[in-house]
Amino acid sequence: MPEETGSAELPSSVLFACTMNQIRSPIAEALLKYLHGHRIYVQSVGVRAGEEVDGFAVAALDEIGVDLSRHRPKSFDQLDDDYFDLVVSLSPEAQHKAVELTRHASCDIEFWPTLDPSLIEGDRERRLEAYRELRDQLLARIRERFPGSGGPQF
Repeated sequence: MPEETGSAELPSSVLFACTMNQIRSPIAEALLKYLHGHRIYVQSVGVRAGEEVDGFAVAALDEIGVDLSRHRPKSFDQLDDDYFDLVVSLSPEAQHKAVELTRHASCDIEFWPTLDPSLIEGDRERRLEAYRELRDQLLARIRERFPGSGGPQF
């Protein structure tokens, strides 16, 4: 795991993983794809596949012009290919699964502890604000870890 990510070479394939593949990992996948296009092969999974992408996640990304509405949650077991240069885990449960997945592979694993915004209670605006905070946190971390996107500055 490189500490100085600004000078790190970009991986050719990245897998984002969280618990249900409905919020955190799909947001991270969509943001990295938006910033780097096809330069990096990007997928996301959950330890368990949720039923559909979270509506607040779709709304938070829609605000910055990123479409998440067509995302279909999937689990580690549903991956077409399980070889990635980098696996980024966004929840403790996903971190354990990523370690199992990569036990016999030459693959880097990074753990980015990330709050699950679905745990936030309150009115619609307060809940949506939690999703915006997650989006902005992931966007900043992705820009730092995967520099040189030249993507939009939102």
